[in-house]
Amino acid sequence: MKIVVIIPARYASTRFDGKALVSIAGKSMIQRVYERSVKAQRVSKVVVATDDLRIIEAVEKFGGKAIMTSDKNRTGTDRVAEAAEKLGLELNDIVINVQGDQPLLDPRCLDQVVDPLLTESNIDISTLAVKIFNEREKTDPKDIKVTFDNKGFALYFSRSTIPFGRDGSFKYDVFKHLGVYAYTRRFLEVFRHLPSGRLEEIEKLEQLRALEHGYRIRVVQTPYDSPEVDLPIDIERIEKILENMPDALK
Repeated sequence: MKIVVIIPARYASTRFDGKALVSIAGKSMIQRVYERSVKAQRVSKVVVATDDLRIIEAVEKFGGKAIMTSDKNRTGTDRVAEAAEKLGLELNDIVINVQGDQPLLDPRCLDQVVDPLLTESNIDISTLAVKIFNEREKTDPKDIKVTFDNKGFALYFSRSTIPFGRDGSFKYDVFKHLGVYAYTRRFLEVFRHLPSGRLEEIEKLEQLRALEHGYRIRVVQTPYDSPEVDLPIDIERIEKILENMPDALK
């Protein structure tokens, strides 16, 4: 069984065109994500899946591996599914989907997210959640929130605050969803052929497609946050975090 990281990376972006190639403290964002992914202990291979030659060339320039995929893919997961097929992965192989805009990704996250697929039965997809400490993230729609049941299976993902505390005096934890998924290649083939979901279209969250069609998503709690770059103003924030990180973690 192989465990392969596939990083979907588009050049065109509604909010931040070309962000995969933007420089963050001297390296392109896609290079930072790639190099962090390679450090995961359980991962045997890392590949960038893109629809743009500029990203292919940038990845190959720093010594990484990249594969061209269709520009017709509905979501990043659909792109990952196409790349897994082109790579000739077996149906039982595990694919980790790492977002191309997470330059501070902790490699330990990737080892955590695959654990349910290796140690639990009947798990085809897992993802990560981290407890929110920054109050802004609880209400900011770009930070996705997730709720899960007592067995660790997702109940819902939303751009809104969930759960929403009716009584302000009641204290509870809110969890942010990190856009890292692990699936069997078999499940990816199922997912790519599912019709888009109504909730998926409303929230613009591809993971809701799986829930709407009755598939369960195992949520793994991690202590390692992985802030995303959504807008140009996020770069300065990421670079400040990098400045204060030990060299071994950069």
